[in-house]
Amino acid sequence: MASFQYSFQKVVDLKTSQKTQQEWLLSSALGALSAEEKSLHELRETRLEWEEKLQAASQRAVPLAELQIIGQYLDYLQTCIESKLLDVKKAERVVEQNRSKLADRMKDEKVWLKAKDHAMDRFRQALQLKEQNELDEMATVRFIMPTP
Repeated sequence: MASFQYSFQKVVDLKTSQKTQQEWLLSSALGALSAEEKSLHELRETRLEWEEKLQAASQRAVPLAELQIIGQYLDYLQTCIESKLLDVKKAERVVEQNRSKLADRMKDEKVWLKAKDHAMDRFRQALQLKEQNELDEMATVRFIMPTP
């Protein structure tokens, strides 16, 4: 019995490989987004801590220079937070682009797998037809041959 050999198997393998690569890229982009969001969260927590320190320092007798330093540091933290927000948005765009590319790769792979399935079905039908013809031929030969 003949075995099924899909003539475009290398294309199917390539499409599967491309999908897998895109999954890795998406995973990497999600990791980068998570890291950026964590960093942003830490910056916000640090800013809150320093705002509390400023509040406490303003209620005590603290030199004005120290209050100014804390205020400058809070301004610096706010600048860092704004910069980090841009980084998070950029990482989100990269994630969305990778998701879109992955969806395209998955569709492409699915098309080729479906084509392979159709070719397999046609192969099976042709094989069944061939087997049926052989069985019919055997039945005809038996019917024609005289019994001893």
